[in-house]
Amino acid sequence: SYQLTAIKVSDSREALAYLSNNFYEKPSDKLTVIGITGTNGKTTATYLIKAILEAWGKDAGLIGTIDYLVKDRHYDAPHTTPEALEFQSVLNEMVSAGCTHVVTEVSSHALAQKRVDYTGFSVAVFTNLTRDHLDFHITMEDYFRAKEKLFKELLLKGGTSVINFDDIYGRRLISELRNSKVGNLLTYGIESGADIVAVNIKNSFDGLMFDINFNGSTYKVQSPLIGIYNVYNILSAIGAAVSLNVPWDTIISGIKKMGSVKGRFQKVDLGQNFLCIVDYAHTEDALERLICAARELTKGQGKIITVFGCGGNRDKGKRPRMAAIATKLSDYVLITSDNPRSEEPMEIIKEIEKGALRMNYTIEPDREKAIQKAVETAEEGDILLIAGKGHEDYQEVKDARHKFSDMEMAEKAIRGLWRF
Repeated sequence: SYQLTAIKVSDSREALAYLSNNFYEKPSDKLTVIGITGTNGKTTATYLIKAILEAWGKDAGLIGTIDYLVKDRHYDAPHTTPEALEFQSVLNEMVSAGCTHVVTEVSSHALAQKRVDYTGFSVAVFTNLTRDHLDFHITMEDYFRAKEKLFKELLLKGGTSVINFDDIYGRRLISELRNSKVGNLLTYGIESGADIVAVNIKNSFDGLMFDINFNGSTYKVQSPLIGIYNVYNILSAIGAAVSLNVPWDTIISGIKKMGSVKGRFQKVDLGQNFLCIVDYAHTEDALERLICAARELTKGQGKIITVFGCGGNRDKGKRPRMAAIATKLSDYVLITSDNPRSEEPMEIIKEIEKGALRMNYTIEPDREKAIQKAVETAEEGDILLIAGKGHEDYQEVKDARHKFSDMEMAEKAIRGLWRF
């Protein structure tokens, strides 16, 4: 028989983080770690920062919602931020592969569950905070407190907090950090008052052009990304790069080279006469930003058609709110299933429907059929938005994952209609 030694601890999650960090010989000590937290924009920001670092000649790993990247190795991401043991394992692999920097999304779940405890962050970025994950955090206050841990507890001495000045919770965090004098502070925004300010913004089908005012100088920025919300994502990446003393010409070059991120305002272009966009927008704020970005592009010439649903076993409070936004801002809406998980799709849809402000919607619980109907409805000059799942290649029904891709379904529907 075997005898095992058991060590009783008061907090098993903290113990796991401590043991994992030590088992892998404290990998974050050998890396410059940039962490991004916030409700929306984390994924795009991580890819932007990675592109800037690579333009600077650095080997940068990435951990995020879509995947984990270590040099030329690619791993599918089961979580936005992995559990402590896997997180430290991936950091260790990056060290072994010769990476000098790592850009990681840091979810509120990860912070609350101590997955990244004992990791030293050189830069911490705050994008925004809007309603999400209240099935887990219960209140917005708890959600905010989870996020602020990255800045108050995990930022290295001499590290820099990069914070969205235009976000109400961002301003609160700025105030708290100034009072507690934790590390350096850099703010960004489109309103005056921030350290890094975007002005003269031009948004078109070809991308974004705007000027940056910083420390008395002006820099011209160009990006293939579309939408005002992506100005904020670019600003957050610029803030992180400035914190690391990346030269401005390198910052501008990296931003210009970084194309669209998978499932983030991703075009489905088979030559049809309307624009079809697949996007991960699954919160009320993200959906509003997505539809507004599309509306700006139509310049009043085409309709906005939106396909969306809400996930099962998640925050039920946002369901009617998302319907209110979709029906208010779109010309036509198809309410469908997202990842219903263990819930009945029609029960979710009934809760969504309660928030509809106009009768400009159709219910179609089958997501493939909803996309098909939306494609059939779209006319020349319209913009079709398929929101909620983005990069995901599955649909979770009755707690089983089935192969499903919004991109593939949109392509199939367009090919079928247009005979491509």
